[in-house]
Amino acid sequence: MGHVIGIDLGTTNSCVAVLENGQPSVIPNAGGYKTTPSMFAITQDGKRLVGHLAKRQAITNAQSTVYASKRLIGRRFDSEEVQRAIDVTPFSIVEGPNEDVRIEVSGKTFTCPELSAFILREMKRVAEEYLGEPVQEAVVTVPAHFNDAQRQCTKDAGKIAGLDVLRILNEPTAAALAYGFNRNEEEKVAIYDLGGGTFDISILEMSDGVVEVIATAGNTFLGGEDFDRRIVEHLLAKFQEQEGIDLRGDAMALQRLKDAAEKAKCDLSAREVAEINLPFIASDDSGPRHLSVELDRATLEGLVHDIVEGTLKTVEQCMQDGGITVDQIDQVILVGGQTRTPLVQNRVAEHFGKRPHKGVNPDEVVAIGAAIQGETLVSEDDNLLLLDVTPLSLGIATFGGHFARLIERNTTVPVCKSHIFTTTRDNQSAVKIRVLQGESETAAENDLLGEFVLGGIRPARKGEPEVDVGFDIDANDTMTGKEQSITVNATGTLSDDEIQQIIEEQELYEVQLKE
Repeated sequence: MGHVIGIDLGTTNSCVAVLENGQPSVIPNAGGYKTTPSMFAITQDGKRLVGHLAKRQAITNAQSTVYASKRLIGRRFDSEEVQRAIDVTPFSIVEGPNEDVRIEVSGKTFTCPELSAFILREMKRVAEEYLGEPVQEAVVTVPAHFNDAQRQCTKDAGKIAGLDVLRILNEPTAAALAYGFNRNEEEKVAIYDLGGGTFDISILEMSDGVVEVIATAGNTFLGGEDFDRRIVEHLLAKFQEQEGIDLRGDAMALQRLKDAAEKAKCDLSAREVAEINLPFIASDDSGPRHLSVELDRATLEGLVHDIVEGTLKTVEQCMQDGGITVDQIDQVILVGGQTRTPLVQNRVAEHFGKRPHKGVNPDEVVAIGAAIQGETLVSEDDNLLLLDVTPLSLGIATFGGHFARLIERNTTVPVCKSHIFTTTRDNQSAVKIRVLQGESETAAENDLLGEFVLGGIRPARKGEPEVDVGFDIDANDTMTGKEQSITVNATGTLSDDEIQQIIEEQELYEVQLKE
């Protein structure tokens, strides 16, 4: 039997791990790095680059280099988050035929699952080179607060990449599995996961091989990218003040600033002051202009303080949902590269009243947990039982534009709930069911997963017919409507035909490349 790999498909970096001889290990790429940038680019001569190769040429090829596409996957084009991304990214974000998000690179339009597939395929290749054998099966992680559309799009990305995705696993849950590996203590654990593009908080209870998620909350558009953006805006303002030049319309300058901001941010985790020197960042009639700024830790903390405080409000919500108090938490685990920031570590420690556990690598722990879960799924070993929850409420739109919850957030999955629908008009022969996910009482403010029509209703006065519709949420948190064997496909996800077409295009490109 072949190996099952665990892949942490990150916003900024991705990581792959495997279990060998009962022990999990992270697989380094060809350059010896244990993480790979989640970036894709097309060069002027049409060559496709992934990972470190894409990142190295990002400054000179900013408009054809895609980063942080995970933040866009499974979203509707008209969403607030997508519109914010359009304003700050050098590459072109466009609307797809299904109201989804697509990205134009060098004259070609890619879907977000397709872009994630490039990263997943690279992780697959890294694993195959290390193991010396083909890899087919994988567990892929996603933010705990991803909705149904985002999860399904991630699974589609795995299929495009040539992987059989056995499970879509929540990132904090994966981290907990890695932390609890070969530990037998009974404890409640808080996983604070602040990565490049998303934030999650999960409270879990662990004992005797059982990992139970009590509650989870998060924000799928908040992370290290926002820290970088705050620094970039600070530098733009400084430069305009000093030189009178606005760099916001210069794609190459903005990419240089983004790279410098990310580096300075990392440096300030270990030092009090970071120097940012960008020669020839601009020019005018007086000649070339250079940017030279000192950024100290206090300034950075002032720029991002509200972001960190926002995460702690989400932590409080999660604790309330789970009925857990701070003194009941035994360990706090920090996950995601952004948790290396001293401000984050200090505020989390203050909030929970204890220092975070230092025994896990925040960049690698999620991939390791995914590998552990993958091995559990295919082995005879039943010593690990994982009980996860659905992060968002599931319900339907009702008369008057209201939202009726059928399955509340933080309900343990898998779960099945049914609901009796009726008619609103005399002799009505069909009802439209609009399936939504979210927390607002107003239907229009929640995410539309899909809609379908149930026909064949007997003629009767309104309110008399009863139509029983059941909904299942499986272990991947993906949802199906059971009545009449209807499957509700999330809005904006790819059809089987579209996925197959993308796979064939990828195969054709690879054949042409070999020629």
